[in-house]
Amino acid sequence: QVQLVESGGGLVQAGGSLRLSCAASGRTFSTIAMGWFRQAPEKKRELVAYISRRGTTYYTDSVKGRFTISRDNAKNMVYLQMNSLKPEDTAVYYCAGDLTPGALIAGTGDYWGQGTQVTVSS
Repeated sequence: QVQLVESGGGLVQAGGSLRLSCAASGRTFSTIAMGWFRQAPEKKRELVAYISRRGTTYYTDSVKGRFTISRDNAKNMVYLQMNSLKPEDTAVYYCAGDLTPGALIAGTGDYWGQGTQVTVSS
């Protein structure tokens, strides 16, 4: 139903900003919850943020106040604006989607992007 393609990763200095973009194909995009996950070396994959089909958002404690997730259903796009980046934000970031936020919380999204590397230097 949905295919996801990510862009926007790269290398940035601590304190800088990046915006990740996820372009979705498929006519059911507006009906699903979307989220961003990340996985750092030697760490488990974690849910960074999600946004429901109606716009309800969630953020993990470590990024609250710094990251903002948003979606544009008319354009089939989801974004993650990352400000005040820290070296501990370094990870591969994945765009994911599923019918419910609960599935994303459980880490079992039905749709996944290819991942994009974010590296924050100190």
